[in-house]
Amino acid sequence: MTEARLKSLTLPEYGVPSVRPTLSAAIYEARLARFLERVWAEGLDAVAVYADREHSANLSYLTGFDPRFEEAVLVVAKGKTPVILTGPENQGGAAAAQVAADVKLYQPFGLLGQNRIGTLPLDQLFADSGLQKGSKIGAVGWKYFGQHEATTPAAWLDLPSYIADTLRSFGTVSNATALLMDPTSGMRATIELEELAQFEFAATHASEGIKRVIWGVRPGMSEFEVASLMQNIGLPLAAHTMLSSGQRAYIGLNSPSDRRIEKGDPFTTALSYQGSLTCRAGFVAESADDLPEGAKDYVERLVAPYFEAAAEWYETVGIGVAGGVLDSQVRKRLDNPFFNLILNPGHLIHLDEWMSTPIYPGSTEALHSNSAIQLDIIPATGSKYFTTNIEDGIALLDDRSRAEFAERFPDAWKRIQHRRAFMADELGIRLKPEVLPFSNLAGYLPPLLLAPNMAMSRA
Repeated sequence: MTEARLKSLTLPEYGVPSVRPTLSAAIYEARLARFLERVWAEGLDAVAVYADREHSANLSYLTGFDPRFEEAVLVVAKGKTPVILTGPENQGGAAAAQVAADVKLYQPFGLLGQNRIGTLPLDQLFADSGLQKGSKIGAVGWKYFGQHEATTPAAWLDLPSYIADTLRSFGTVSNATALLMDPTSGMRATIELEELAQFEFAATHASEGIKRVIWGVRPGMSEFEVASLMQNIGLPLAAHTMLSSGQRAYIGLNSPSDRRIEKGDPFTTALSYQGSLTCRAGFVAESADDLPEGAKDYVERLVAPYFEAAAEWYETVGIGVAGGVLDSQVRKRLDNPFFNLILNPGHLIHLDEWMSTPIYPGSTEALHSNSAIQLDIIPATGSKYFTTNIEDGIALLDDRSRAEFAERFPDAWKRIQHRRAFMADELGIRLKPEVLPFSNLAGYLPPLLLAPNMAMSRA
């Protein structure tokens, strides 16, 4: 028997920050130094970190530089100065990186048709960067692999073949991506307070964009018109902007179109600035009368048990909790053919929207302080009931880190405390002290979008 029900609520105005926290060069220098310590501890002689527009998080994390339009590679050989190779358009951006590095031009990283005359061979550039024959080289792309995927996972590289082949001409190359992306030991799984403050800034703005959509969508508007309500502020995106209605909404990942929205339509939308993603899904409806025939009990059958599972997730997540505990709690409630959960019910977020996840069946990986986590429970019913979604992000901080965060980022701290209070008092979701909700929609689920003040609650 579920306690969740629709309740008339007034969502607070938590405030929106106008000044984005910054990361100092010292933070990047310390990151790169720690990373290289790990690389050398693995017995490697050199490391190459690949990046492109879609997969720039690792390079950006280490250097503060992310390539636009082109590819780039950071090469560091033991005892040598780091080198960043870019195409012509990113020479200036690489030169402005937050770490000391030589910047070298490799024209083939540039766009097709640009001048290639005088291009130095890639193997020569690697040699000039310090790679030597017989070296043991680590390669960082954007994925690492396990025994379930490959018999020799360390040898699998997610790099363009011409880069991988050239690296292998120098010696043994192994996948070193886990040094940065493992959900427990990876460097990006533990986040400095300054970057968490950036993520709170991003999540606040992303959630405000989705809030404007929820309160502004009307039948007769085009999806483009509704998407314009987001008022994108221009931060780099971690995922493309999503908004779709009607039959298009069942795909889930669609960008907006010129389709006119109709009353009774299924509807889904998401906005993801780096370090954040807010998603909501429901029906363009004012009451059950507007819902499709055969799904008039949408709130009772789908949304209420879903909200109960999400509320339990929120109340369970915390420092020291094994990822498998969160996974099993959600599946205990929703793991059946009707809800058809197809993804892990939570994951780490960073500059990339899904960095990795310690939340999977049987996981003993313990959640830790200074991590950023998304609640990401997605029913894919494939039926008239469509879906519902309450995805938002939280951070975990221990006592000492919370005190420091509150002192250094008082406005963000006030927003976080206001969100926690609303979740407890009005939604019936009581968070552990270490759980910091970053979204201005945290816990707020209005399934009928033409009645946005009617949201799910256990209070």
